[in-house]
Amino acid sequence: MANGQEQAAQDAVMTRIGQVVMLHHAGDREEARHRFLQLWAEIGEHGDALHRCTLAHYMADTQDDPADELAWDLRALTAAEELTDDRLAEHEGTLAVRALYPSLHLNLAADYVKLDRSGAARTHLRHARSAAEALADDSYGDGVRAAIGRLELRLGERGPDGDGRWGPPRQRP
Repeated sequence: MANGQEQAAQDAVMTRIGQVVMLHHAGDREEARHRFLQLWAEIGEHGDALHRCTLAHYMADTQDDPADELAWDLRALTAAEELTDDRLAEHEGTLAVRALYPSLHLNLAADYVKLDRSGAARTHLRHARSAAEALADDSYGDGVRAAIGRLELRLGERGPDGDGRWGPPRQRP
């Protein structure tokens, strides 16, 4: 019985995070940031890794300062490193742990680009690229792979097909 109550409380936190994400996507960035900070205070720096990873991942998107965005994305990656597939399986609709890494590293690469730290950006872009093999062939995976490709082009990197794109090689005349 106690385990069921704990699971319900954990799902309630994920629901609350989702509600704040919707608020942010509706355009109220400042209020979303404020509510995420309140949730972070409740969860704590040593709280459930899934909660910390999810909240930090979305909190990064509400930041105005690229250094603050980087700090939140680093928190998300740190929390992801503590996650197990079993913990993710407890929450309906989540990905496997390994499928989180391409997006997390992609976000860090983009943060480092904003901070004009191209070496660090390239490092995380390589991590995102190599982790992308864990992505499914679905809209999420396609979106992350496309974003990796766009950042590769921006940084002058080359994709797995040799011309900066993901996917099958283009037909040559």
